[in-house]
Amino acid sequence: MAATTAQPPSPLPPAGEVIEVENSEPGSPDAGSRSSGSGRSSSEYSGWVYHLGVNSIGHEYCHLRFLVIRGKCVAMYKRDPHDNPGLEPIRKGFVSHTLVVEEVGRKKVNHGDVYVLRLYSRLDQTKKGEIACATPGEAQKWTEAFEQAKQQAEYDLTRGANWNRLQSENEFNLDGHRPRVRRGLGKLVRIGKEMLLRQSSDLQSHERVNTNFGGDTGDALEAHEWRFVRTLNGIRIFEDIANSKGGKGILLKSIGVVGANPDTVFEMVLSRDKHKRHEWDMLISDLELVETIDGYCDVVYGTYEPKYLNWWKSKKDFVFSRQWFRGQDGAYNILQSPASHKQKPPRHGYERTHINPTTWEIKRLNTSESTPKCIVTRMVEISPCFWDRWRRRTSSNFERSIPFALLSQVAGLREYFAANPAITPDLPSTVVKSKVSESLIIQSELEYSEPNDEFYDALVRGESFEGDSDDDDDDDDVTTPKAGKVKLKNVSWAIAGLAMKRTKASLERSELVTNSIPIAIDSSHFHGTVRQAKSEDDPNSWSSPGGEKFMIRGKTYLTDYAKIAGGDPLLKLIAVDWFKVNERFDSVALHPKSLVQSEAAKKIPFILVVNLQVPAKPNYNLVMYYAAEKPVNKDSLLGRFIDGTDAFRDARFKLIPSIVEGYWMVKRAVGTRACLLGKAVTCNYLRQDNFLEIDVDIGSSSVARSIIGLVLGYVTSIVVDLAILVEAKEEKELPEYILGTVRLNRVNPEGAVAI
Repeated sequence: MAATTAQPPSPLPPAGEVIEVENSEPGSPDAGSRSSGSGRSSSEYSGWVYHLGVNSIGHEYCHLRFLVIRGKCVAMYKRDPHDNPGLEPIRKGFVSHTLVVEEVGRKKVNHGDVYVLRLYSRLDQTKKGEIACATPGEAQKWTEAFEQAKQQAEYDLTRGANWNRLQSENEFNLDGHRPRVRRGLGKLVRIGKEMLLRQSSDLQSHERVNTNFGGDTGDALEAHEWRFVRTLNGIRIFEDIANSKGGKGILLKSIGVVGANPDTVFEMVLSRDKHKRHEWDMLISDLELVETIDGYCDVVYGTYEPKYLNWWKSKKDFVFSRQWFRGQDGAYNILQSPASHKQKPPRHGYERTHINPTTWEIKRLNTSESTPKCIVTRMVEISPCFWDRWRRRTSSNFERSIPFALLSQVAGLREYFAANPAITPDLPSTVVKSKVSESLIIQSELEYSEPNDEFYDALVRGESFEGDSDDDDDDDDVTTPKAGKVKLKNVSWAIAGLAMKRTKASLERSELVTNSIPIAIDSSHFHGTVRQAKSEDDPNSWSSPGGEKFMIRGKTYLTDYAKIAGGDPLLKLIAVDWFKVNERFDSVALHPKSLVQSEAAKKIPFILVVNLQVPAKPNYNLVMYYAAEKPVNKDSLLGRFIDGTDAFRDARFKLIPSIVEGYWMVKRAVGTRACLLGKAVTCNYLRQDNFLEIDVDIGSSSVARSIIGLVLGYVTSIVVDLAILVEAKEEKELPEYILGTVRLNRVNPEGAVAI
């Protein structure tokens, strides 16, 4: 398909500057911008996007536009201004500190799929609009670029610059009126015979916007015990022998290296183009979209000829749902489950069959080669009896089964991209020429190049660094071993990791006021709506596990990227509330009946309130209360987080999830990767008296809503561990430490208390 690629931006001709916002007209990004108050140089981002909207007569449009972000100024052009000096923007304005960028997800526009970002102001809903990109990766880059501009606006506010009426009126607005010559109804830009609906935006930047959180490989130790069982067309096949002991479905996975970038592979997996799928997929090659649930979920219908898989000659069809997520590290997860749909009842002449529950995992592979590569994992659930028959060689039909065809898709993708190298051009990566101080950079350069080693943010239950391992091959029951093994570089690394771990005493010396008399905190004096667990199997309860199951940054992380097991949490979990409400419930700590307002709580030096707002019908609030025995040191990392700006908090507040028990597809959806919550969802902060409340609006992200919707369907059978911490980015802040943990044991939605 025809497409053009923007060249790296050259220095733009001067056309005026914004010296003082209060007294100057807003300049366009092509002219550059700087603030005399901040003393900071601007960073620039530019590239092609699609501007989506509805015109005055109600017709939807999709226009190819060149977008430039410089500092906090934004301009939109019909052509690349770097190739057309003097070109005036068709839209321009400022990014305000109230900007919200929401990833809407995948959307079909004029027979092509694009990935949509919705931009709006929290204070003025009329200032809104949508842009779209060719791939989710580009959408993520633009999200970070707008976040950078928003941070610039917030930084200027902290330096005393006023967001006055002049700037508010000139706030960038994608949906507002712009002066133009009327030329009738416009048409989509075309090159040759094809519309430019698949052109890469090729976002170029003079600033690194790093979307890599924690490296390119999996940071979480899988709750599986994989054993290599065979090679299939050059692809390794593994069996989860830990899961097989539970008597449920058997998990198999195939793993291969594909010579393409993750965005391209993701697009190919979701593609419904039968001509392309016929070249690599022997099973799911004829697909029809039945319904789009949202930007991250759809339902598809397909048919296939079974002659290549079994001896039956009847035609078969199937319906299944697809959910996909892109992590903060750029990796993709796709969940596929058999489904039914009223628009696709059983069809005459076809036998309705079920496609096995499966997942795709696509993540970039760090190599020294210039050609992009990624690791593709296909996981399939099959019945134990079928797998046992094959292993005992009583059945040789595995090679003619649906699970075989699903596992073979990895080999098909590998060979398809190897035979079509032109499909995966190595697009220019983000150009890095830092023009701003490190305090504005979203992620450090060190994180971007984290090596390809297997470190983990969360360990599976029963694994530890300490103790000896007791092997009992005769025990078929699922038991928690006294101690397990953790993947480490070597023994000396493990010993060094233990030495780098902070003790509870040293942690308190650095983060809390040492000469203060500690307050005795008795959790029995605080009662939430969820009871504290009396045993591990106590349902609808909470407990506070240790931090040793979570992997955090060690003292030498900035030089060798070593992660260590977390120690005891700094703060003590004293209570958990589980509310149900009709509307979103903010500022829980200010409620008259809140635990924080009790006399016992007022005597505590500091309380951290984490309010997870779960979108559902009704809405839920999971509220956790953590207490410090001593006042917090104002100069410590925690002190700077408590009294810092919202931008600082957003960039540092980190959560590590771990599904200890639960359905395997839920585990794959949630993952065990560390997540900067302030970058993934909207977080609101309330700092008063002796507490800080963090309201985490999970519903503010389409991706988070989709994942939490899946989790709620299995919540009564799930045991989940959560760890919260403040991310360390400087050497003096290392090693990291766990702020607090919580284990939620099979929480029942019916047990939520109305408030």
